[in-house]
Amino acid sequence: MAWPLTLGTISFFLAVIWGPLLIRLLKAYSLGKQIRIEEPTRHQVKTGTPTMGGIMILVPVLIITVALNIANLLGNTLIGRSILVPMGTMVVFGLLGAFDDLAGIRGKRKGDGLRPRDKFLWQSALALVIALALHYGLDLRSVAIPTIPRTIPIGVFYVPVAAFVIVSMSNAVNLTDGLDSLAGWTAAIAFACYGVVAYLQGQSYLVVFCFTVVGALLAFLWFNAHPAELFMGDTGALALGATLAVVALMTGQWLLLPLIGLVFVAEAASVVIQVAYFKWTKGKRVFKMAPLHLHFELLGWSETQVVQRFWLAGLLAGMVGIALALL
Repeated sequence: MAWPLTLGTISFFLAVIWGPLLIRLLKAYSLGKQIRIEEPTRHQVKTGTPTMGGIMILVPVLIITVALNIANLLGNTLIGRSILVPMGTMVVFGLLGAFDDLAGIRGKRKGDGLRPRDKFLWQSALALVIALALHYGLDLRSVAIPTIPRTIPIGVFYVPVAAFVIVSMSNAVNLTDGLDSLAGWTAAIAFACYGVVAYLQGQSYLVVFCFTVVGALLAFLWFNAHPAELFMGDTGALALGATLAVVALMTGQWLLLPLIGLVFVAEAASVVIQVAYFKWTKGKRVFKMAPLHLHFELLGWSETQVVQRFWLAGLLAGMVGIALALL
Protein backbone atom coordinates (compact mmCIF):
# COMPACT_ATOMS: atom_id res chain seq x y z
CA MET A 1 0.00 0.00 0.00
CA ALA A 2 2.99 2.34 0.27
CA TRP A 3 2.97 3.20 -3.45
CA PRO A 4 -0.79 3.95 -3.73
CA LEU A 5 -0.75 6.04 -0.55
CA THR A 6 2.29 7.96 -1.76
CA LEU A 7 0.62 8.74 -5.08
CA GLY A 8 -2.53 9.77 -3.25
CA THR A 9 -0.46 12.26 -1.28
CA ILE A 10 1.18 13.57 -4.45
CA SER A 11 -2.26 13.91 -6.03
CA PHE A 12 -3.42 15.91 -3.01
CA PHE A 13 -0.54 18.39 -3.22
CA LEU A 14 -0.85 18.76 -7.00
CA ALA A 15 -4.52 19.69 -6.62
CA VAL A 16 -4.06 21.95 -3.58
CA ILE A 17 -1.23 23.89 -5.18
CA TRP A 18 -3.16 24.85 -8.28
CA GLY A 19 -6.55 25.15 -6.55
CA PRO A 20 -6.36 28.90 -5.87
CA LEU A 21 -5.39 29.55 -9.50
CA LEU A 22 -8.36 27.51 -10.71
CA ILE A 23 -10.74 29.44 -8.44
CA ARG A 24 -9.41 32.76 -9.76
CA LEU A 25 -9.82 31.58 -13.36
CA LEU A 26 -13.40 30.42 -12.76
CA LYS A 27 -14.23 33.75 -11.15
CA ALA A 28 -12.56 35.67 -13.98
CA TYR A 29 -14.76 33.89 -16.53
CA SER A 30 -17.87 34.27 -14.32
CA LEU A 31 -18.41 30.53 -14.05
CA GLY A 32 -20.53 30.74 -10.93
CA LYS A 33 -23.23 28.41 -9.65
CA GLN A 34 -26.88 29.25 -10.34
CA ILE A 35 -29.07 28.26 -7.37
CA ARG A 36 -32.63 27.15 -8.14
CA ILE A 37 -35.36 29.23 -6.52
CA GLU A 38 -37.12 26.14 -5.13
CA GLU A 39 -34.13 25.20 -2.97
CA PRO A 40 -34.05 26.24 0.72
CA THR A 41 -33.61 29.99 1.19
CA ARG A 42 -30.27 29.57 2.96
CA HIS A 43 -28.81 28.18 -0.30
CA GLN A 44 -29.32 31.47 -2.14
CA VAL A 45 -26.16 32.92 -0.57
CA LYS A 46 -24.19 30.37 -2.61
CA THR A 47 -25.21 31.95 -5.90
CA GLY A 48 -22.14 32.89 -7.92
CA THR A 49 -19.74 30.54 -6.12
CA PRO A 50 -17.35 29.12 -8.75
CA THR A 51 -18.46 25.76 -10.09
CA MET A 52 -16.80 23.19 -12.40
CA GLY A 53 -14.43 22.46 -9.49
CA GLY A 54 -14.32 18.86 -10.65
CA ILE A 55 -11.47 20.02 -12.89
CA MET A 56 -9.35 20.27 -9.73
CA ILE A 57 -9.95 16.55 -9.13
CA LEU A 58 -9.67 15.26 -12.68
CA VAL A 59 -6.45 17.00 -13.74
CA PRO A 60 -4.03 15.56 -11.12
CA VAL A 61 -5.60 12.10 -11.43
CA LEU A 62 -5.18 12.14 -15.21
CA ILE A 63 -1.62 13.53 -15.04
CA ILE A 64 -0.48 10.81 -12.63
CA THR A 65 -2.31 8.00 -14.43
CA VAL A 66 -1.02 9.02 -17.86
CA ALA A 67 2.52 9.35 -16.51
CA LEU A 68 2.37 5.84 -15.05
CA ASN A 69 0.97 4.39 -18.25
CA ILE A 70 3.77 6.00 -20.25
CA ALA A 71 6.20 4.35 -17.84
CA ASN A 72 4.37 1.06 -18.42
CA LEU A 73 4.68 1.39 -22.18
CA LEU A 74 8.41 1.99 -21.76
CA GLY A 75 8.74 -1.32 -19.99
CA ASN A 76 8.07 -0.38 -16.39
CA THR A 77 5.19 -2.38 -14.87
CA LEU A 78 4.05 0.28 -12.41
CA ILE A 79 0.48 0.14 -13.61
CA GLY A 80 -1.75 -1.99 -15.82
CA ARG A 81 -2.98 -0.79 -19.18
CA SER A 82 -6.53 -1.76 -18.21
CA ILE A 83 -6.60 1.35 -16.02
CA LEU A 84 -7.15 3.24 -19.27
CA VAL A 85 -10.84 2.23 -19.02
CA PRO A 86 -11.62 4.09 -15.75
CA MET A 87 -9.35 6.91 -16.86
CA GLY A 88 -11.23 7.20 -20.16
CA THR A 89 -14.51 7.07 -18.26
CA MET A 90 -13.41 9.97 -16.10
CA VAL A 91 -12.47 12.01 -19.17
CA VAL A 92 -15.64 11.50 -21.25
CA PHE A 93 -18.07 11.92 -18.35
CA GLY A 94 -16.07 14.92 -17.14
CA LEU A 95 -16.45 16.52 -20.57
CA LEU A 96 -20.19 15.78 -20.57
CA GLY A 97 -20.46 17.32 -17.10
CA ALA A 98 -18.48 20.40 -18.17
CA PHE A 99 -20.79 20.90 -21.13
CA ASP A 100 -23.78 20.59 -18.79
CA ASP A 101 -22.25 23.10 -16.34
CA LEU A 102 -21.59 25.61 -19.10
CA ALA A 103 -25.12 25.18 -20.44
CA GLY A 104 -26.45 25.87 -16.96
CA ILE A 105 -24.41 29.05 -16.62
CA ARG A 106 -24.52 30.58 -20.10
CA GLY A 107 -26.99 28.51 -22.09
CA LYS A 108 -30.68 29.07 -22.74
CA ARG A 109 -31.61 26.99 -19.67
CA LYS A 110 -29.65 28.93 -17.03
CA GLY A 111 -29.64 27.14 -13.70
CA ASP A 112 -30.78 23.88 -15.32
CA GLY A 113 -28.18 22.93 -17.92
CA LEU A 114 -28.86 20.27 -20.52
CA ARG A 115 -32.34 18.86 -20.89
CA PRO A 116 -32.61 15.72 -18.72
CA ARG A 117 -33.54 13.56 -21.71
CA ASP A 118 -30.55 14.75 -23.75
CA LYS A 119 -28.16 14.25 -20.86
CA PHE A 120 -29.53 10.77 -20.18
CA LEU A 121 -29.10 9.78 -23.83
CA TRP A 122 -25.47 10.91 -23.79
CA GLN A 123 -24.84 9.11 -20.50
CA SER A 124 -26.40 5.93 -21.85
CA ALA A 125 -24.39 6.03 -25.08
CA LEU A 126 -21.10 6.59 -23.25
CA ALA A 127 -21.95 3.95 -20.64
CA LEU A 128 -22.71 1.39 -23.36
CA VAL A 129 -19.34 1.95 -25.02
CA ILE A 130 -17.58 1.62 -21.65
CA ALA A 131 -19.56 -1.54 -20.81
CA LEU A 132 -18.51 -3.08 -24.13
CA ALA A 133 -14.88 -2.20 -23.35
CA LEU A 134 -15.14 -3.86 -19.95
CA HIS A 135 -16.76 -6.99 -21.38
CA TYR A 136 -14.83 -7.52 -24.58
CA GLY A 137 -11.66 -5.57 -23.81
CA LEU A 138 -11.03 -6.68 -20.22
CA ASP A 139 -13.01 -9.94 -20.46
CA LEU A 140 -15.25 -9.06 -17.51
CA ARG A 141 -18.44 -11.09 -17.49
CA SER A 142 -19.20 -12.17 -13.93
CA VAL A 143 -20.41 -11.00 -10.55
CA ALA A 144 -19.07 -11.76 -7.07
CA ILE A 145 -21.61 -12.65 -4.42
CA PRO A 146 -20.64 -12.46 -0.72
CA THR A 147 -20.20 -15.88 0.98
CA ILE A 148 -19.88 -17.61 -2.44
CA PRO A 149 -16.20 -18.43 -3.17
CA ARG A 150 -16.43 -18.26 -6.97
CA THR A 151 -17.75 -15.52 -9.20
CA ILE A 152 -20.94 -16.17 -11.16
CA PRO A 153 -20.64 -15.66 -14.95
CA ILE A 154 -23.57 -13.82 -16.56
CA GLY A 155 -22.28 -13.75 -20.12
CA VAL A 156 -23.43 -11.07 -22.51
CA PHE A 157 -25.96 -9.79 -19.97
CA TYR A 158 -22.96 -8.15 -18.32
CA VAL A 159 -23.06 -5.36 -20.93
CA PRO A 160 -26.54 -3.92 -20.20
CA VAL A 161 -26.07 -4.45 -16.46
CA ALA A 162 -22.74 -2.62 -16.50
CA ALA A 163 -24.19 0.24 -18.56
CA PHE A 164 -27.09 0.56 -16.10
CA VAL A 165 -24.71 0.63 -13.12
CA ILE A 166 -22.58 3.35 -14.74
CA VAL A 167 -25.51 5.61 -15.64
CA SER A 168 -27.20 5.09 -12.27
CA MET A 169 -24.13 5.88 -10.19
CA SER A 170 -23.25 8.87 -12.36
CA ASN A 171 -26.67 10.40 -11.68
CA ALA A 172 -26.66 9.34 -8.03
CA VAL A 173 -23.42 11.20 -7.26
CA ASN A 174 -24.72 14.20 -9.20
CA LEU A 175 -27.87 14.30 -7.05
CA THR A 176 -25.75 14.06 -3.89
CA ASP A 177 -23.72 17.11 -4.88
CA GLY A 178 -25.96 19.68 -3.22
CA LEU A 179 -24.27 20.60 0.07
CA ASP A 180 -20.74 21.73 0.87
CA SER A 181 -18.41 18.69 1.15
CA LEU A 182 -21.20 16.10 0.92
CA ALA A 183 -20.40 14.54 -2.45
CA GLY A 184 -16.66 14.96 -1.90
CA TRP A 185 -16.53 13.12 1.41
CA THR A 186 -18.85 10.29 0.37
CA ALA A 187 -16.99 9.80 -2.92
CA ALA A 188 -13.61 9.75 -1.14
CA ILE A 189 -14.91 7.09 1.27
CA ALA A 190 -16.31 4.97 -1.56
CA PHE A 191 -13.11 5.11 -3.64
CA ALA A 192 -11.02 4.29 -0.57
CA CYS A 193 -13.23 1.28 0.18
CA TYR A 194 -12.94 -0.06 -3.35
CA GLY A 195 -9.21 0.65 -3.22
CA VAL A 196 -9.03 -1.69 -0.22
CA VAL A 197 -11.12 -4.31 -2.06
CA ALA A 198 -8.81 -4.07 -5.08
CA TYR A 199 -5.80 -4.40 -2.77
CA LEU A 200 -7.23 -7.59 -1.27
CA GLN A 201 -7.65 -8.92 -4.82
CA GLY A 202 -4.10 -8.05 -5.81
CA GLN A 203 -5.19 -5.51 -8.45
CA SER A 204 -2.30 -3.15 -7.73
CA TYR A 205 -2.98 -0.81 -10.67
CA LEU A 206 -6.57 -0.31 -9.54
CA VAL A 207 -5.47 0.36 -5.97
CA VAL A 208 -3.14 3.09 -7.25
CA PHE A 209 -5.92 4.67 -9.29
CA CYS A 210 -8.42 4.64 -6.41
CA PHE A 211 -6.09 6.29 -3.94
CA THR A 212 -4.95 8.83 -6.51
CA VAL A 213 -8.60 9.83 -6.82
CA VAL A 214 -8.95 9.92 -3.01
CA GLY A 215 -5.97 12.28 -2.74
CA ALA A 216 -7.43 14.64 -5.35
CA LEU A 217 -10.81 14.54 -3.61
CA LEU A 218 -9.25 15.47 -0.27
CA ALA A 219 -7.59 18.45 -1.95
CA PHE A 220 -10.94 19.50 -3.42
CA LEU A 221 -12.49 19.25 0.05
CA TRP A 222 -9.88 21.75 1.28
CA PHE A 223 -11.68 24.37 -0.82
CA ASN A 224 -15.17 22.86 -0.64
CA ALA A 225 -15.38 22.89 3.17
CA HIS A 226 -18.31 24.93 4.47
CA PRO A 227 -18.66 27.72 3.45
CA ALA A 228 -17.42 26.47 0.09
CA GLU A 229 -15.08 28.51 -2.10
CA LEU A 230 -15.67 26.10 -4.97
CA PHE A 231 -18.34 23.64 -6.14
CA MET A 232 -17.74 20.32 -7.84
CA GLY A 233 -20.38 20.80 -10.50
CA ASP A 234 -21.45 18.15 -12.99
CA THR A 235 -17.87 18.21 -14.28
CA GLY A 236 -16.82 16.35 -11.15
CA ALA A 237 -20.03 14.62 -10.08
CA LEU A 238 -20.80 12.84 -13.36
CA ALA A 239 -17.16 11.83 -13.81
CA LEU A 240 -16.75 10.53 -10.25
CA GLY A 241 -20.01 8.59 -10.27
CA ALA A 242 -19.32 6.85 -13.57
CA THR A 243 -15.70 6.14 -12.62
CA LEU A 244 -16.71 4.71 -9.24
CA ALA A 245 -19.10 2.37 -11.04
CA VAL A 246 -16.34 1.23 -13.40
CA VAL A 247 -13.99 0.60 -10.47
CA ALA A 248 -16.68 -1.48 -8.77
CA LEU A 249 -17.27 -3.44 -11.98
CA MET A 250 -13.54 -4.10 -12.36
CA THR A 251 -13.36 -5.60 -8.88
CA GLY A 252 -16.35 -7.82 -9.62
CA GLN A 253 -17.88 -6.62 -6.34
CA TRP A 254 -20.44 -4.35 -7.97
CA LEU A 255 -23.32 -5.89 -6.00
CA LEU A 256 -21.79 -4.14 -2.98
CA LEU A 257 -21.95 -0.74 -4.69
CA PRO A 258 -25.41 0.11 -3.27
CA LEU A 259 -23.93 -0.51 0.20
CA ILE A 260 -20.52 1.13 -0.23
CA GLY A 261 -22.25 3.99 -2.05
CA LEU A 262 -25.20 3.98 0.37
CA VAL A 263 -25.57 7.78 0.54
CA PHE A 264 -25.60 8.07 -3.26
CA VAL A 265 -28.22 5.36 -3.58
CA ALA A 266 -30.39 6.89 -0.85
CA GLU A 267 -30.25 10.31 -2.52
CA ALA A 268 -31.20 8.90 -5.93
CA ALA A 269 -33.91 6.66 -4.46
CA SER A 270 -35.49 9.62 -2.66
CA VAL A 271 -35.88 11.44 -5.97
CA VAL A 272 -37.39 8.41 -7.70
CA ILE A 273 -39.80 7.81 -4.81
CA GLN A 274 -40.77 11.49 -4.61
CA VAL A 275 -41.51 11.82 -8.33
CA ALA A 276 -43.37 8.49 -8.56
CA TYR A 277 -45.50 9.17 -5.48
CA PHE A 278 -46.22 12.75 -6.60
CA LYS A 279 -47.54 11.50 -9.96
CA TRP A 280 -49.43 8.57 -8.44
CA THR A 281 -51.21 10.66 -5.80
CA LYS A 282 -51.53 13.74 -8.05
CA GLY A 283 -49.66 16.14 -5.83
CA LYS A 284 -48.73 14.45 -2.54
CA ARG A 285 -45.12 14.05 -1.37
CA VAL A 286 -43.21 11.53 0.72
CA PHE A 287 -40.35 13.93 1.54
CA LYS A 288 -40.45 17.64 2.23
CA MET A 289 -38.06 18.01 -0.69
CA ALA A 290 -35.81 15.70 -2.70
CA PRO A 291 -32.95 14.75 -2.88
CA LEU A 292 -32.81 13.43 0.67
CA HIS A 293 -30.34 15.98 2.06
CA LEU A 294 -32.84 18.78 1.36
CA HIS A 295 -35.52 16.88 3.31
CA PHE A 296 -33.33 16.81 6.41
CA GLU A 297 -32.43 20.48 5.99
CA LEU A 298 -36.13 21.35 5.99
CA LEU A 299 -36.55 19.22 9.11
CA GLY A 300 -34.22 21.66 10.87
CA TRP A 301 -30.80 20.04 10.51
CA SER A 302 -28.00 22.48 9.71
CA GLU A 303 -25.99 21.94 6.54
CA THR A 304 -23.00 20.83 8.59
CA GLN A 305 -25.10 18.32 10.55
CA VAL A 306 -26.50 16.78 7.36
CA VAL A 307 -23.06 16.47 5.78
CA GLN A 308 -21.35 14.98 8.83
CA ARG A 309 -24.14 12.51 9.56
CA PHE A 310 -24.38 11.43 5.93
CA TRP A 311 -20.65 10.80 5.52
CA LEU A 312 -20.58 8.94 8.83
CA ALA A 313 -23.36 6.71 7.50
CA GLY A 314 -21.34 6.29 4.31
CA LEU A 315 -18.23 5.36 6.29
CA LEU A 316 -20.06 2.73 8.32
CA ALA A 317 -21.68 1.30 5.18
CA GLY A 318 -18.28 1.18 3.50
CA MET A 319 -16.80 -0.75 6.42
CA VAL A 320 -19.60 -3.30 6.18
CA GLY A 321 -19.08 -3.49 2.42
CA ILE A 322 -15.39 -4.33 2.82
CA ALA A 323 -16.26 -6.95 5.42
CA LEU A 324 -18.73 -8.59 3.01
CA ALA A 325 -16.12 -8.55 0.25
CA LEU A 326 -13.90 -10.66 2.52
CA LEU A 327 -16.52 -13.37 2.96
